[in-house]
Amino acid sequence: MAAEPVGRALSRSLAPIDHSSLDIGAEWLAMTDPRLAALLDKHGLPPLWERPEGFATLVKIVLEQQVSLASAAAAYANLEQAIGRVEPAVFLTLSDSRLKRIGFSRQKAGYCRGLATGLLEGSLDLGRLASMDDAAARTYLTAVRGIGPWTAEVYLLFALRRPDAWPTGDRALVVSMAENLPLDEVPSYDTAREIARAWSPWRSIAARMLWHAYLTRRGRTLA
Repeated sequence: MAAEPVGRALSRSLAPIDHSSLDIGAEWLAMTDPRLAALLDKHGLPPLWERPEGFATLVKIVLEQQVSLASAAAAYANLEQAIGRVEPAVFLTLSDSRLKRIGFSRQKAGYCRGLATGLLEGSLDLGRLASMDDAAARTYLTAVRGIGPWTAEVYLLFALRRPDAWPTGDRALVVSMAENLPLDEVPSYDTAREIARAWSPWRSIAARMLWHAYLTRRGRTLA
């Protein structure tokens, strides 16, 4: 029996993507799909865009739900200015009115309070995720109030750096697919997910490539 290609074998591991596997995965995608090959030739490797595991990153992703990256980044910067290091115990000292001034909606403030309380009480243990496969990690995260499929996938993609995460519901991704594949129109989220199936087991790298193209086209960066 032929040996499993190194690109596919690496993707099956729970090891986080690093710069070496980012390169391997991007090359695999380029060989699989000429449209992604053209994207790689035009823009080069995307940034790794890694985020630390833990409460602070989940708070940032919650802030990014259904708003522009700029407004989410501004709110998170206000939070850091208010409390310094973003940790559960300190976060819980902030009043609702203070969180509103920082940039939290009432709903997002409630979600993040729940996250902080769960972590402090031990009902939520983000450290367990590193040893879970993708399906188990998604299930664990989406059981938490305020963490839907998009938030869970973004956490898998940036914090756990899993190779095959795909954040269905991300507007920038579908716009970039329309611009760069190219497509006649912006695909629905379901259609985009079906297109991305061909990029498994490296969908998180395909997402990075598409985000990179989207941001480069607009002269923006991802914090």
